[in-house]
Amino acid sequence: MKPAPPPAEPQPGRFARPLALWLAATRPAFLSVTLVGCLIGLATAHGSGAGLEATSAVVTVLAALVAHAGVNVINDYHDALSGADAANTQRLFPFTGGSRFIQNGVLSARQTGVFGHALLAAVVPAGLWLAWQAGPGLLAIGLAGLFFGWAYSAPPLALMARGLGEAAIAAGWLLVVVGADYVQRGAFSALPVAAGLSYALLVANLLFINQFPDHAGDAAAGKRTLVVRLGPPVAKWGYLLVAILAYAWLVAMVAADTLPQKAAAAALTIALSFPAARDLIEYAAEPAELRPAIKRTILAANLHGLILAATLAFGRWPAIG
Repeated sequence: MKPAPPPAEPQPGRFARPLALWLAATRPAFLSVTLVGCLIGLATAHGSGAGLEATSAVVTVLAALVAHAGVNVINDYHDALSGADAANTQRLFPFTGGSRFIQNGVLSARQTGVFGHALLAAVVPAGLWLAWQAGPGLLAIGLAGLFFGWAYSAPPLALMARGLGEAAIAAGWLLVVVGADYVQRGAFSALPVAAGLSYALLVANLLFINQFPDHAGDAAAGKRTLVVRLGPPVAKWGYLLVAILAYAWLVAMVAADTLPQKAAAAALTIALSFPAARDLIEYAAEPAELRPAIKRTILAANLHGLILAATLAFGRWPAIG
């Protein structure tokens, strides 16, 4: 049985309704990593005895999803301005090379930029309400998250173009977990950091592997990602290193009785991460062969996070007996 062909890129006139167009511009399929990050944070709060308040939990998830959508759109805007997406002829749509809305004439660069910044602005009222409910510490978490989301692609920092994209992604998704926990707990805790770091590293690996199909276009546009800086023959080992760090962290936290013993089940997703690493090592110079590895990376991150959330929410925490 032949694999299904990749989805077609968006074209003008494809979307019958404006709402469908604007939603598709946010690349909604990738928002799952933020939903899962929120679930991990809510699970650490609930499982460790801090409780769970439904309204604030729902608002947290919605605000985080809108913020992620805004970051996606702004990234498309800046990649269009830099010429990186236009120069990307080896992209693996829909995983790499952006949404293609600007390049294919579905939206203008200006429309995309305005939309992205409007999405980020829409998060502010929700964030202020959550901070009023949970405490002022959430303002620091929210501002840090917005900073990483903006600085990831926007000049003058443009962290991704300086080889710091993976660090920004790991920090951003760890903040998602910490923020969701804070809303329920009303205070800072080390627990969401202990619980969320392995997940944040696996999300960073998703960005990292996506840079291999994009690296020629990025290099042509002067976008100095980590893969561009190191070159595919060297950079390909970074994925395996990050995966090892992620799973080692999780096992260490369980062994130290910081997390419930059942949380170790999330390490089973190594069965997806390591084959993806193997494929990347083999095909780093052949971007067209990386589609299966990218799919495994997406599945590994999401499944890892879901298992973590379930075991953290309902497992027996050492600290609470």
